[in-house]
Amino acid sequence: MKLIKIIPILAIMLSVFVIGCNEDDENNPNNQGNNPTISATIPESNEVNIARNNAVTVTFDVEMDPATINSSTFIVTQGTTEVDGNLEYSEMEATFTPTMAFNALTAYTATITTDAKSLEGNNLEENYSWTFTTGGTNANIENVDLGASGNYVILSKTAINNTGTSALTGDLGLSPAATSYITGLSLTDYTGYATSAQVTGEIYAADMADPTPSNLTTAVENMITAYNDAAGRSAIDFLELGTGNIGGKTLTSGIYKWTNTVTIPTDVTLSGSSTDVWIFQIAEDLTMSAATNIILTGGASAKNIYWVVAGQATLGTTSHFEGIILSMTGITLQTGASMNGRALAQTAVNLDGNAVTQPAQ
Repeated sequence: MKLIKIIPILAIMLSVFVIGCNEDDENNPNNQGNNPTISATIPESNEVNIARNNAVTVTFDVEMDPATINSSTFIVTQGTTEVDGNLEYSEMEATFTPTMAFNALTAYTATITTDAKSLEGNNLEENYSWTFTTGGTNANIENVDLGASGNYVILSKTAINNTGTSALTGDLGLSPAATSYITGLSLTDYTGYATSAQVTGEIYAADMADPTPSNLTTAVENMITAYNDAAGRSAIDFLELGTGNIGGKTLTSGIYKWTNTVTIPTDVTLSGSSTDVWIFQIAEDLTMSAATNIILTGGASAKNIYWVVAGQATLGTTSHFEGIILSMTGITLQTGASMNGRALAQTAVNLDGNAVTQPAQ
């Protein structure tokens, strides 16, 4: 008797299950899961102050068919103009990298279309769009005020050490360290300053006659102020460019920031006008390989180029450098390296048969 009652109930349940499956099949002919969705984007929707070299990344909630992630389904536009770029897809994440840097202070829209499909063949249910706005300076970068530190081709707090025969054009300053911490330049002392056959200019140290000590104190204070100003500029154009390796690149005017060491293993070109400004914010060391060059084109001027280095700045053997180094630590020019600029260090400057010339004003 109980068995007879159970069978009709099972039949009814089976009927409901089959009807439900048929309804699902009508809504999803492939019967292979739900439509994919977007779980995250970089930049986020309405985010501002995005670096101009920032990639645009979208993360899906399922694996997608790579063939459907292309320039027709992942589109970045500025107004009605489509932005050229390269696309990569891996592990549910698609990344668009612009061929040219985004414009500064500009709104962009990224869109994923419904032609993007999951591996199961399910389309994105509707177009997904979001907008972000770049930061940067639009090339209107205020120059860094060096104050009295700009009177020196080399300025240091702890030591100026030279090996071999150097050719230094411009004045040298050392404070609060004394004259004895200037080595290898065979100084000839005069009242308030010294000279050297290796220096076209005058040499000053904190223990020389007045007004040299107070002048140097002001210069060192101005050097530190200039470092803090340049290091603190927040309108970043380019962030972590090349993950710190800038060899072979052509760099236009802008503020660049790295949270690690920057290396220059091959020649790098700075291209811009005589009034353009470059500020390179480097949280660790700056290392330039031997026999490499910084090349200026288009009228770019060394006096408007600032390398702001929290760590050690090292210029490799026979390399050529352009610009002003503001270093929180030391600056070392290896054998035969040359420099058109200024070496302004909050510790020591070490030389080894180098040509260092202050930039034309």
